Amino acid sequence: MKNLSSQPCLIARSLALVGDAWSMLIMRDAHAGSTRFDAFRKSLGIAPTMLTSRLAALTEEGLLEKRRYSERPPRDEYVLTEAGQDFLPVLFALGAWGRKHRAGGDVTQFFDEETGTEIDPVTIDRVTGAPIGSRPIRIVMPKSGA
Repeated sequence: MKNLSSQPCLIARSLALVGDAWSMLIMRDAHAGSTRFDAFRKSLGIAPTMLTSRLAALTEEGLLEKRRYSERPPRDEYVLTEAGQDFLPVLFALGAWGRKHRAGGDVTQFFDEETGTEIDPVTIDRVTGAPIGSRPIRIVMPKSGA
């Protein structure tokens, strides 16, 4: 995945960082308020070595920030950075796709804390106001040597 990080496509670059399920689920849990290693481990059922690796990558790439909350014994927590907070719409867009194409049985729901209404994300183009996917797209690669 690391070789994707130098691609001109921003989707490829982003996938180099958060393109695995564990990273996405760590980000989901961070948005739900988890900050400590044990909370992530318990929620996800992830092996400690895998969690350590993913937390280090998310911290190194600036989605999480490691903060010391105890000196004795030394303990750190992981809090969302601005980039990490900006990742929430990506998670909700993925969830909306899943609701449409992978639903069935009991599914997790997400509610707006203030209104109590279920969140129904819509991804739109800021310029046209059109929902993404409702109009044809064109991909333009950067010019070589520019």
